[in-house]
Amino acid sequence: MSLHRLFCLTSFLSCFVVGLLLADDVGQPTASRYKDHSKLLVYLDDSNTEHAVRTREDWAKRRRHVLDGMQQAMGPLPSRSKLSPLDVKVDEEVAGDGFVRQKITFVSEGSDRVPAYLFLPQRNGSDLLPAMLALHQTTGIGKGEPAGIGGLANLHYGLELARRGYVVLCPDYPSFGDYKYDFAKDEYVSGTMKGIFNHIRGVDLLVSRPEVDSERIGVIGHSLGGHNAMFVGVFDERLKVIVSSCGWNPFHEYYGGKIAGWTSDRYMPRLRDVYQLNADLVPFDFYGIVAAFAPRAFFSNSPLKDSNFEVSGVKKAEAACRPVFDLLGAAEALQVRYPDCAHDFPPDVRREAYQFIDRVLKHQPTKQVP
Repeated sequence: MSLHRLFCLTSFLSCFVVGLLLADDVGQPTASRYKDHSKLLVYLDDSNTEHAVRTREDWAKRRRHVLDGMQQAMGPLPSRSKLSPLDVKVDEEVAGDGFVRQKITFVSEGSDRVPAYLFLPQRNGSDLLPAMLALHQTTGIGKGEPAGIGGLANLHYGLELARRGYVVLCPDYPSFGDYKYDFAKDEYVSGTMKGIFNHIRGVDLLVSRPEVDSERIGVIGHSLGGHNAMFVGVFDERLKVIVSSCGWNPFHEYYGGKIAGWTSDRYMPRLRDVYQLNADLVPFDFYGIVAAFAPRAFFSNSPLKDSNFEVSGVKKAEAACRPVFDLLGAAEALQVRYPDCAHDFPPDVRREAYQFIDRVLKHQPTKQVP
């Protein structure tokens, strides 16, 4: 092959790769249009000209770009136009302290059934109750930990919220607990997007319950559950309050920018396969995710000694996101706590989180737990 032909072939391949990275359709790999994700009060028009975000309408444009960027890395959010019936099946029912706990499965899509625990508190007459989706950390027992059946006492938040009078759904994340799942055999680009869709279906289940007030639903989680609470919270605006414990920091502060931990089939392989483990290329970051909650409510437990999610990044993101909450008249809706502990959800911070949830969802708890 002549040097000229080799040069032409190399140029073609380079242009082809760049074209893939710059594809505009949501769901296709795309290099980040925003070089600094912490610079939130700007948006780019179709010609990539930068404009200041001064109004709600301006922010809506930037927020749409945040969701687009997430789907570039995670794959597209599946359509909800043809949902399968939930077909809830109750396998076990146990009476508890002021509630009934059911062990159930429900259909996410097709023949895929999600195992979960559902807590149904006692109620007065026909009064509608608030509800919470409670997502577990990386643990073999999955849903059993937030449900209080095993694991760490500080992570029994599903059980504790049920005792406070919330309807609570604790689902298994794919491949944990009773949920046998092979990420390699599905059609999803990422395990993260499969989790998001399952959790949206969990909200569907809560909305379908006759005792649940569909306008008073939130989500809470720790670690794996902490960022999954954030991911579903961005896409499902029926969730009025999002609580994340030890669940996040910006990618550049995640182990010093070493983002390989986000790239398993359970998470987002494109961060490795397309974005070359380079945080500069990833088309979204947690700055945008937190800001995209506004004006809805977000509470973060971010310990000073969390070795998984280094706290300096959380502090940078909190400062960057506050102007967005201010712009939307929701300054008090963003709350971050920095307890002096490791990767944990200590009782005093859980208590604050529950009180925050109570205020947002306008609930008077039946019991003060913890």
